[in-house]
Amino acid sequence: MTIVRDLMTRGVRTLSPSDTVMFAAQAMAELDVGSIPVCDGKRLVGVLTDRDITIRSVAQGFDPQNTALEQVMSSDVQWCYEEQSIEEATQLMRDAQIRRLPIVDHERHLVGVLSLGDVAVKGGSQEASEALKDISSPSEPERSGQSAASGAAGGGSASGQPRTSLE
Repeated sequence: MTIVRDLMTRGVRTLSPSDTVMFAAQAMAELDVGSIPVCDGKRLVGVLTDRDITIRSVAQGFDPQNTALEQVMSSDVQWCYEEQSIEEATQLMRDAQIRRLPIVDHERHLVGVLSLGDVAVKGGSQEASEALKDISSPSEPERSGQSAASGAAGGGSASGQPRTSLE
């Protein structure tokens, strides 16, 4: 049986809850990643994704230079222990529809991250294919109460006429 510690990536870059959204976005750009674990010391307290930056920060009009990550990060984080099986870990990923799973020790200190890519490349099993299929299943967006920014399906304005900078 393959366990998480055999496939996970160690030495993962983390951010602090007090770091700013701008600092986090710059770190993501430099590392070419879409998510970074947020730790208070070594203890995992959240994850910040590029989607968190977009939906919880930019769309809400927060100033990226003055907004702390604790205001916009995902704090209800799925995680597992490094001695759990790959099957258990990928089931967590399927259930939560996530591609990266923080790995912690029993004090909830971050010790690594297991990505779907780790499972596919290092695991060589059908587990990654099955997980990807479940993780990538389309969601049904909740469309009530959306702002005018959501526009019509397919892009463009609700009238079907292209918007110009003069509108």
